[in-house]
Amino acid sequence: MTVINSIIAVIGTFVVAFFISLWLPGLERKFVQARIQQRVGPPVSSPGFMAPIKFFFIGDSGFIVFFKETIKPESPMPRLYNALPIISILSVVFILLFMMPQMYAFAALASIIAVVGFLKVEEVIYMFMGSLSKSVLSLRMPFPDIVKGAKHPDAPRSFLEELSTKRAFRMIAFGSFPLYIALFVPVVMAKSLYLSDIVAYQQVHGPVLFTLAGVLGAVVFFVGYMVLLNEYPFSILKAKADVIEGPLLEYASKSRAYVYISRGFLMVVLASLFATLFLGMPPNIFDWHSIVTLIVVLVFPVIMAAVSAFSPIFTYRQFYPVVVGSSVLGVLAIVATFI
Repeated sequence: MTVINSIIAVIGTFVVAFFISLWLPGLERKFVQARIQQRVGPPVSSPGFMAPIKFFFIGDSGFIVFFKETIKPESPMPRLYNALPIISILSVVFILLFMMPQMYAFAALASIIAVVGFLKVEEVIYMFMGSLSKSVLSLRMPFPDIVKGAKHPDAPRSFLEELSTKRAFRMIAFGSFPLYIALFVPVVMAKSLYLSDIVAYQQVHGPVLFTLAGVLGAVVFFVGYMVLLNEYPFSILKAKADVIEGPLLEYASKSRAYVYISRGFLMVVLASLFATLFLGMPPNIFDWHSIVTLIVVLVFPVIMAAVSAFSPIFTYRQFYPVVVGSSVLGVLAIVATFI
């Protein structure tokens, strides 16, 4: 009976998390950004719910009709290129899965090391996206020169998405430092890498958030939260040179639907990770503490949307100092755990 209850809890938590993830992007854009910027904004169901349906499928007389054409990209590995958004979703799903108390028996996977590993997989996907695409708006590159003398012989050509790959590398190498440093604040306090021990520590000593180290770590975590979601002002992946889409430019039809789903689900999972590490409340629909987790899941996008509404896109000259400053603050948070 215990096994059955655990299975029901895991499946139920997934269903609730997925349902909420479909509405978070609309909440962010409609009720926060649009209000602050004094515009109408899209319907709340549009960004996270209707957009995937539009790019995916709809039933028509018992048959599935695809709204958008499935494009075979100009890529050395087209199948892998179209599979990357699915791999991204799976990496985020595994994080949520092993955050649940029912899965703590898988100790190695229910640890901070595993969480960092899955997050790194999600990050590195953007590099592969940019590296594997050799087309722009489904047209093969490089385009032939039509003006005599416009191109010097043997001059190197580069694809627009290769620029996205370089920016994605900078995000991975530097931008995600604040989040990963913040993850180790509860680890140092609980003196354990395992999520079960971190949760158990807070049940005895109270939430990590209610300490000086926890407050500093929470601020740093939120900076990393925005960086991983590529949200203003940290959206350096989306440059005007590649039509504001960066490595996602060439995705269409089902692949693009997966991209929308992945971002909404990542918002839920990162907020749930914060609730687990800093409040000691892992996602579990059978626990009343899940109400607190739900509040965190809803509050994080609201704060992020408010910050984004007033923010420009950081240039590298602005991006690096903010990341370095946040990382230093995260180190101070770890030092504060010994006070």
